[in-house]
Amino acid sequence: MYREAKAFLQRPAAEALVRAHQSLKQKGYGIVVFDAYRPWSVTKLFWDSASEAERKIEFVANPKKGSRHNRGCAVDISLFDLSTGAEVKMPSEYDEFSERAYPIYKGGTAEARASRDLLRAAMEAHGFTVYPAEWWHFDYKDWKEYRIMDIPFEKVSRE
Repeated sequence: MYREAKAFLQRPAAEALVRAHQSLKQKGYGIVVFDAYRPWSVTKLFWDSASEAERKIEFVANPKKGSRHNRGCAVDISLFDLSTGAEVKMPSEYDEFSERAYPIYKGGTAEARASRDLLRAAMEAHGFTVYPAEWWHFDYKDWKEYRIMDIPFEKVSRE
């Protein structure tokens, strides 16, 4: 859906994400970023291609309201092992639309749940909250202060 493999956030959110990443290094982990700022037009494409069930469960943002991704204040992430570079196993895959994606899901392995909870704790310590239907999606605390944007990646200011 994107023309470039890049991720952007509002500066305060980006700085908080870096702090969370630094805090995880002590435990042998780093943060891998899947998605961050999303132009409104991409949200509209996601909505148009989603099933009624995905829309109803709110796995896809309604473009009428926009999303926190459209404001540059949401980030989809996971952990990777610093010693191997391998992505850490979580209770579900990224962007898996099932009950396993919920941050309170009790199934899966204890190790996967512990990794998910470690990621959540690190992000919450730095001003993010987890989205109730996706363990990987975190919203920055000041998201309401930013407007919905539809700026293509190639035109995003890097200042």
